[in-house]
Amino acid sequence: MAQRSQDRRAEETEEQRNSRFSDMGQRSQQRRAEETDEQRNSRLAIMAQRGQERRAKGTDEQRNSRLSAMLQRARERRLMLLKDKITIRHKLFMQLELF
Repeated sequence: MAQRSQDRRAEETEEQRNSRFSDMGQRSQQRRAEETDEQRNSRLAIMAQRGQERRAKGTDEQRNSRLSAMLQRARERRLMLLKDKITIRHKLFMQLELF
């Protein structure tokens, strides 16, 4: 049974594949739209638990890689905020010069 599914997927076109993924996404959205707060909280708690288990099983190298990526994203966010501040200050300065 599983082999037939694999064979069918190997033969499908990209358009068919995209259609299948679209259908899956729509069904998932529909399920989530119908779920209660309790069901949503349960689903999110399960996801969080799986993430914790995955991180607990990880090696020091994986942990360091994950922390390094987090640090890089934090640096990028700070840089974007700094650029935004500079842009805002520049615009304000230009407005003041016009008056």
